[in-house]
Amino acid sequence: MVNKIWALFIIGGSIFFIMTGKLELLNQILLNSAKESLDMILKLFPVIALWLGITKIASVSGLLHKMSQFLSPLLGKLFPEIPKGHDSLSLITSNVIANFFGLGNAATPFGLKAMQKLQEINPKKDTASRSMITFLVLNTSGLTLIPTTIISLRMMYHSKNPTEIVLGCILATVCSTIAGLLMDRFLANKSRRKI
Repeated sequence: MVNKIWALFIIGGSIFFIMTGKLELLNQILLNSAKESLDMILKLFPVIALWLGITKIASVSGLLHKMSQFLSPLLGKLFPEIPKGHDSLSLITSNVIANFFGLGNAATPFGLKAMQKLQEINPKKDTASRSMITFLVLNTSGLTLIPTTIISLRMMYHSKNPTEIVLGCILATVCSTIAGLLMDRFLANKSRRKI
């Protein structure tokens, strides 16, 4: 569906430029957009690669497993269906840590692997389990302490103070995480009462 919407925007914009006789401007915008996209990728890639490398080292060294044990009391309350010591807890921890540092791209592989592990212990394979829904809410709310990607983008576009958004991001993501988890609990309790 999203592909159709983007295709509609592109075709509609192209037709508009052709009908208004601004085909030269369309060509200029297309070339500049491609150059800007490549520049953005080249500038963000080192930051993402660095954090992916750090999280991979932490995973291989067992640090993520130790962090998941440290966070297990909190994770146990958020995910009561997951057995202690299950692989999904380490992956959820990795995902949360990557989101803490504002690295949504780095968090995605951990999130996908965590969902696969949660699906393995899901009794109803055609329905998302409570733990899967809670993890999705936690991941989507994206609790961020250091918005690394946004800071990198602000630096790339020569912001005078690229880190001034840190406090706002912390407050916004704390509020969204708390609201999401409260709504998750409310709806889980409500559906449990209906059964």
